[in-house]
Amino acid sequence: MRPSLFLAAAALALTGTDVASAKDKAPPPAPQAYKDLVQCKEIADPAARLACYDERVGKLEQAAASGELVVSDRATVKEAQRGLFGFRLPSLKLFGGGDDDKDEIKSIEGVVASARTFGYGAWRITLADGSVWEQIDDERPVFDPAKGDKVKIYKGALGTYKMNVSGQRAIKVRRVE
Repeated sequence: MRPSLFLAAAALALTGTDVASAKDKAPPPAPQAYKDLVQCKEIADPAARLACYDERVGKLEQAAASGELVVSDRATVKEAQRGLFGFRLPSLKLFGGGDDDKDEIKSIEGVVASARTFGYGAWRITLADGSVWEQIDDERPVFDPAKGDKVKIYKGALGTYKMNVSGQRAIKVRRVE
């Protein structure tokens, strides 16, 4: 086996084990204030259990009011993920653990707020949600993007993103704002 093939095979094997071990990791632990509240349910005496709940809920409210604890629902998390779609972020679990494939946003849809060319005919497209995307390939759309056009942006190969404007052939884009 040639050295370059050996190195490529070794890198692939190491990457595969790294990805597999990342998928096996447990979700991040729950905040202590939440754990304390859940412990109240194990108290047998109803009056003592109620007193425990009252005390712990008060502490939970204080933590939320001070910003030490943030409580969110799945819809809010999805909206935050949608707002970050296209940005290269560090590998952090900002929105909890869980099944990455199930919760991952693979595409978004939007409406063109404005579009203009820059450089050598590449497009800079601003969507109605405020996100700004720049074309990074030399594909030429049949019809120029215009205000009100519907777009679909989805993940491409090797960390790239592609945008369909009004159902035309996709162009490669990157998010800049």
